[in-house]
Amino acid sequence: MHKCFVVGLLLASAAALAGFQGTPRCSAIDPDTAKAGDTVNVTCDGADKSAGVDLYLTDGKVDTKVAVMEKSGDKITFQVPRMKAGRYHLAFLTANKASIIEQPVVLTVE
Repeated sequence: MHKCFVVGLLLASAAALAGFQGTPRCSAIDPDTAKAGDTVNVTCDGADKSAGVDLYLTDGKVDTKVAVMEKSGDKITFQVPRMKAGRYHLAFLTANKASIIEQPVVLTVE
């Protein structure tokens, strides 16, 4: 029975890890303050390998999907959607749609 538990735990861990593969890790945002309609550039490791991963701005309560204009190398370019003013973290919805991963970069929307 102990072996079954360990095998089950390993399979669950592998499935969870697979959902995070291909999720970029962001380190910078430019500009860090913007208005609706403005174009924003984000520096992220693995940006060009993030097919099927959706980008959001989140205040911890509401997640707003953004339209990605370009992904190349280590850069993602998007347009700020209409939303209320505030501070928002970038977040990615994993390719398997199971988790949303907040990034350590913040955009202030005016």
